[in-house]
Amino acid sequence: MIPVQAAPLWAYAVGATFAVAAGRQLQWWERSVRGEGVRTRSRAANPYLALTLLYAALLPAPTGVYLLWQNPAWATMHVARDHDGVWAGFALFYVASVVVGALLGFLVARLFVLVGAGYWGYLQAVAGYFLLFFTLIHGWDGTGYERLLSAGPRAFAGWSADGGADGSVVNRCLAFATSGTFLALLVFGLAVIGTMLLAEIGWLVEGWRLPGAAADLKVPRVIAVAIAGAGVHGLPFAGALGASALVRLLGWWLGLGLFALVAGAVLLPARSPVRRLYGLVGVPDGHWRIEPEPDAELEPEPGPATGAQSAAPVRTSRPG
Repeated sequence: MIPVQAAPLWAYAVGATFAVAAGRQLQWWERSVRGEGVRTRSRAANPYLALTLLYAALLPAPTGVYLLWQNPAWATMHVARDHDGVWAGFALFYVASVVVGALLGFLVARLFVLVGAGYWGYLQAVAGYFLLFFTLIHGWDGTGYERLLSAGPRAFAGWSADGGADGSVVNRCLAFATSGTFLALLVFGLAVIGTMLLAEIGWLVEGWRLPGAAADLKVPRVIAVAIAGAGVHGLPFAGALGASALVRLLGWWLGLGLFALVAGAVLLPARSPVRRLYGLVGVPDGHWRIEPEPDAELEPEPGPATGAQSAAPVRTSRPG
């Protein structure tokens, strides 16, 4: 349901976000696969991977192909003007890029989660969403938002004709908001984005109910969901706006170089604010081989000689 150029980036970000949201469950699944010393369950049968691919194949991919047919100019960011300018293989490329992008994003983030580098899995989602928003806001020639907010080729050409006056920008946005393309985006967005958010939040809440999650979750669940949403969606959007502004002011090389330095300072240091906020959400940072501490209960310790019980208790695992 987004232009062809941005579809693989969005799919990668969604796949990575799904993997991080289900990070604790993925670690438990890996333990169950290898728990008996042999592979008792196939990794391909992982329900979270299967649901991620099912989501990509049933919602973003077909809605995107529909918009490509309904409005090829908008779906290609006005690289093509009509159906004659769209190669039939674009439809195949769109579907494949969405499904494969979601698969790659999930697998890469899952790898980081399993080896105890969950924060780097989260950065996969940040990178994917940043590239998505930068493509839509700035594009390859600085007209990304103009292409996005133009329902047809004539409307896109009108941005240059108006010279960027404030009133014309408002009028252009209102014209897009009353177009059939926007109506289709609104209807599809309720299903595509709504399902995506429900899955991400649901998997986070499911993971918080597993053993060991209570110690990792440092804030109430509602606040943790808000932090997670801001970190995955809000931060990359703000970064894309900042990067676009720097590129417009300083040019591509200097603008992106300065942005990379700022982004590295915000994201990478061990005590960065983003890393601290990530630590509040309760996504596991340990390796999958690290078993959570089982619940324990107190039992009396037998006496050394007479079988009498001493007063000192010992902790034993609760039977499963």
